[in-house]
Amino acid sequence: MSSSSLFEDIDVAGLPDDALLDHRKYEHPLVQRYATKEMSAIFSPAMKFTTWRKLWLALAESEKELGLDISAEQLQQMKDNLYNIDFDKADEYESKFRHDVMGHVHAFGDAAPKAMPIIHLGATSCYVGDNTDIVQLKEALKLVKTKLVQTLAILKKFASTHADVPTLGFTHYQPAQLTTVGKRCTLWMQDLLLDYDRVKHELDNLPMRGVKGTTGTQATFLELFDGDHAKVKELNRKVCAKMGFENKCIAVSGQTYTRKIDYHILTLLSGIAQSAYKMCGDVRLLANLKEVEEPFAKNQIGSSAMAYKRNPMRSERCCSLARYIMGLPPGAAATHANQWFERTLDDSAIR
Repeated sequence: MSSSSLFEDIDVAGLPDDALLDHRKYEHPLVQRYATKEMSAIFSPAMKFTTWRKLWLALAESEKELGLDISAEQLQQMKDNLYNIDFDKADEYESKFRHDVMGHVHAFGDAAPKAMPIIHLGATSCYVGDNTDIVQLKEALKLVKTKLVQTLAILKKFASTHADVPTLGFTHYQPAQLTTVGKRCTLWMQDLLLDYDRVKHELDNLPMRGVKGTTGTQATFLELFDGDHAKVKELNRKVCAKMGFENKCIAVSGQTYTRKIDYHILTLLSGIAQSAYKMCGDVRLLANLKEVEEPFAKNQIGSSAMAYKRNPMRSERCCSLARYIMGLPPGAAATHANQWFERTLDDSAIR
């Protein structure tokens, strides 16, 4: 039998119907290989949909506090089932109603049946969708801020240790005057410190969408409260405060929060990526000059394990990821520019 005959009954572009059923779903390598557990958790289904339920509870509790006929028992059922999510049931409802939010409204209602009549009362889909996005962005920025502080602390130690170690400086990648290893490190630190200041600014000023209604007029809530504008304003304030945005409600919106917020955050992340690329690019060049080497694992194999070289794989990986991040802001700019009037849905896939 020739070796080529082994392939006569093999589908080189497919799989048998019963093969590897648990591994047929594409998983994004940015999550599987590179995301920290903390960051992945922030954008996980568990975080997303429990935040939806917290938003529904915040809305219902605030509506009760302002006089709507909502019982303590209804609120307690909602609170008791914040983390009791039947994802399969939610998927079934979504397939039935062709609506993801209504799928989870009904799944929540199954878990808290007495509360079903008041879940999502007066709200539109963007009440949970957009406000949850803002909550996740806030938590993600807090994590980024922490990581920046940790990175700066490590670099500070390195810079102090090597403050007096002379090395050749380069301009135009040509030999120039002497500098020190520690001084060069402070260049990387300065960039990251500027990035830290921008992260802090975004965190200090990030607003919640709040309770705005279908086109940003709060019409359904005004109807619920018999045209009482003061109560609707207070409802908005209360909900934002309960969700951790005290006095941080966006002043006006259409159906969604302005997508300029996404652009601002992506440009911020692009700035961090630029700093990381600059630092790791320098490390790659220094590795070629044999001035620095990355850590080398005992059992490391491949071309990086050859006796005559140490490939700066970590720095290369960082530069690759940074290049990807630096390419994201133009998409956010186009999305914001193309949000016609009160909103369009063509922002969904790119986000």
